[in-house]
Amino acid sequence: MPTASPAAGKTLLTPADHTLVLIDHQSQMAFATHSIDVAMLRNNVALVAKGAAGFGVSTLLTTVAEKSFSGPLFPEIPEAFPNADVLDRTTMNCWEDAAVVAAVNASGKSRIVLGGLWTSVCIVGPALSALDQGFEVYVIADVCGDVTDEAHERAMQRMIQAGVRPLTSVQYLLELQRDWARSATYDLTTGIAKLHGGGYGLGIQYAKSMFGASEGGH
Repeated sequence: MPTASPAAGKTLLTPADHTLVLIDHQSQMAFATHSIDVAMLRNNVALVAKGAAGFGVSTLLTTVAEKSFSGPLFPEIPEAFPNADVLDRTTMNCWEDAAVVAAVNASGKSRIVLGGLWTSVCIVGPALSALDQGFEVYVIADVCGDVTDEAHERAMQRMIQAGVRPLTSVQYLLELQRDWARSATYDLTTGIAKLHGGGYGLGIQYAKSMFGASEGGH
């Protein structure tokens, strides 16, 4: 029989153990996205971007044909990473772009967390490619979207069958925090949740305003 100990599981993410790759959150791709409401998608992207920036996560931003076809990134991304270089590509699969792969290698992380548009093309491609090369791959499902519900769901199933670990935007943020006693990032996490966490965020606001409630003694 195994013995329980107060320690985190090895597959849980920490701010220092992975590279977040945000892919093609651009106007042209968003216009045709129907598996998730675009306003909700932007909200989720903002939550993840602010969380990653605040926790100091190694983050890579990439676009496809930004100037000639696909348009600019959602403004929430450069707002979170104002000094980041954005790698523009011609390849649909960013893992086939030499500059992107060089940046991944430079990060020195064996875990990759992906989010972007569309799920069935620009996320499936790097997810399966990274898995094939020995990386651990996570996909934040609700910062991804596709032209139909079917396209998104089949893409997620295909990746999960191959070994990808799915998660959601709020799950990602709270997995980075994971202990309310971590006071250095407490205000960051709850502040992002208040703005972008939907009903959960309203609950935090209500509890603090009405009862002075707090987590972990804050």
